[in-house]
Amino acid sequence: METQPLGVAMIGYAFMGQAHSQGWRNARSFFDPAVVPELRVVCGRDAEAAGDLARRFGWQSVETDWRAAIARDDVDIVDICTPGDTHAEIALAALAAGKHVLCEKPLANSVEEAETMTEAAQRARVDGIRSMVGFTYRRVPAIALAQRLVADGRIGEVRHVRAQYLQDWLVDPESPLTWRLQKERAGSGALGDIGAHVIDLTQFITGDRLAGVSGLTETFVKERPLPRSSSGLSATAGSGTGQVTVDDATVFIGRFAGGAIASFEATRFATGRKNAIRLELNGTRGSIAFDFEDMNVLNVYEADADEPGFRRIQVTEPHHPYVAAWWPAGHGLGYEHGFTHQAADFLTAIAAGTDPSPSFADGLGVQRVLEAVETSAASGAAWTPITPPAIG
Repeated sequence: METQPLGVAMIGYAFMGQAHSQGWRNARSFFDPAVVPELRVVCGRDAEAAGDLARRFGWQSVETDWRAAIARDDVDIVDICTPGDTHAEIALAALAAGKHVLCEKPLANSVEEAETMTEAAQRARVDGIRSMVGFTYRRVPAIALAQRLVADGRIGEVRHVRAQYLQDWLVDPESPLTWRLQKERAGSGALGDIGAHVIDLTQFITGDRLAGVSGLTETFVKERPLPRSSSGLSATAGSGTGQVTVDDATVFIGRFAGGAIASFEATRFATGRKNAIRLELNGTRGSIAFDFEDMNVLNVYEADADEPGFRRIQVTEPHHPYVAAWWPAGHGLGYEHGFTHQAADFLTAIAAGTDPSPSFADGLGVQRVLEAVETSAASGAAWTPITPPAIG
């Protein structure tokens, strides 16, 4: 059957822009979706930087005004890879213009913004317009397999959940101030930037939602050198300092609606840890453990197995989620593959007229957890219930 092209406009061109670019490009090469993405336009305020990315990844044109990109007749999908303070405005405009929307996480900088975006997405859905939030780690094959095993009841009723996301890129106090350290741009620090991922992953794998939390946040380095210039992934220090207005690290405990208890940690001060995502779920019949530093492996314990102990599953077999599209068994995948899986899943949903996942409503659910953790931390770790979803 002849495939239909859909034009993509990507707003943003830095770290996430690069990751999304290769995702769109590889989705049509490895997954053969029923609709094919055409890389029509990349948008950014720095025309030279956006043009460089366009040249390297094959985008057809460059815009410096996101409104102009959305208004183009040859654009069907808007991919938002900008800081959190711009997500709501861009997404609302794109949905109103009848464009499908993929928005990076966290969905917004506040619950109110996320509610408005979710309501707009649901209105657009009536006209066949699809929207999705970019919690890409859901699409790591080992994590997708973990979700499948839990849903199949392989570990029984979940009792304990442990989740960590550990990085160390801010350990040096001379590392310059970036937008990720400014609340008005990022919404929150480690909590929203990386903690949002493990919140989403635990809710995804368990099929349950967090009902309440008690948390602490800390900012270890409260002032940093102002950047002299920035390019792509790096920045260099300039003169003077600026205030860090977000958390460097967050820890919290939680309870799921189904009764499981949980502990979470998100930090950018875990010296020596570059991108460690660690998950463990203990159930009445078994356990599952995952570490992104060994991302092609899932460790599974089943109490009724013939031999005791965890079984190490190499998640590279064709019957494992997403793997059949790639290499022969045993040839592992990497960080970038999740973005290809994300693009392919979104395109498949658009072609099928079905709702992609995670939805804006899922993003709103995570936003409510982020807000509850911040509220708890501000009140001395008081137990803070999370409002059940009224949308979605």
